[in-house]
Amino acid sequence: MVLSHDTLLVFTDLDGSLLDHDNYDWQSAAPWLDRLRDKAIPVIINTSKTRAEVATLRQELDLYAPYIVENGSAVILPPEWCLNEAVDDSGWAVVHLGADYTRIRDVLEAVRSQERLSFRGFGDMTLQEVVERTGLDEQAAERARDRQGSEPIVWEDTPDQLTHFQQLLAGTGLSLTRGGRFHHVLGEEVNKGAAVRWLCERHEAIFEQSVRSIALGDGENDVSMLKACDRAVAIRNDHGRVLEVEGAYMTQHSGPAGWAEGLDHWLGHDKEADR
Repeated sequence: MVLSHDTLLVFTDLDGSLLDHDNYDWQSAAPWLDRLRDKAIPVIINTSKTRAEVATLRQELDLYAPYIVENGSAVILPPEWCLNEAVDDSGWAVVHLGADYTRIRDVLEAVRSQERLSFRGFGDMTLQEVVERTGLDEQAAERARDRQGSEPIVWEDTPDQLTHFQQLLAGTGLSLTRGGRFHHVLGEEVNKGAAVRWLCERHEAIFEQSVRSIALGDGENDVSMLKACDRAVAIRNDHGRVLEVEGAYMTQHSGPAGWAEGLDHWLGHDKEADR
């Protein structure tokens, strides 16, 4: 039993989880999205994507809830979830949990120059290269380059040098995580799990209700999120691998079909989900 008298929050990765890794389709998850919406259960996106990308996807998915972007670098809040934060022109507020993008780029330039390492970040790529590497159209690729607190990189050096690079970043107060397509450079101690904990604490402070949580993800950068929640769904990725997270339900299907399978497992027979 996941639900009792607590509020349920559903945290989800996007690419390879709620969205198909290749074509970004989500129709297999639509029945569960409808059901959760009908029961006023927030579905909270927790992704490596940018605010600009998620703002568009959120409308397509018809989700109204806070969302976490750039692997936990920032939380975007609707006004109902704000305390002292001021909303911007969009009517939502941004809480930065990590390093500034300009500083990240400056550190990367310095490290690459001094250590002669070979890698490319979004800030080094043309729009067309981002399109080719992500499969996005040009408008979506522009939104992917509108970054605030992290930098996706393509590693072009040796595995040993990658370990060295990670150690160098730690010395500057930055860290490295691995997503589905890219490595991501972001602030120290910034990750999806830390952002989940921050948002659960915010919910309890605002609404004075305890929280129960479910997380769904398929990538290495999702492990901290899966561990931070009460229940977890480790979604099989397109290569047939499943994250090994203690207590997590491991799906047979990948992408949105696996996403739905995971909720079937944890909530499919839970009467509280139908109230």
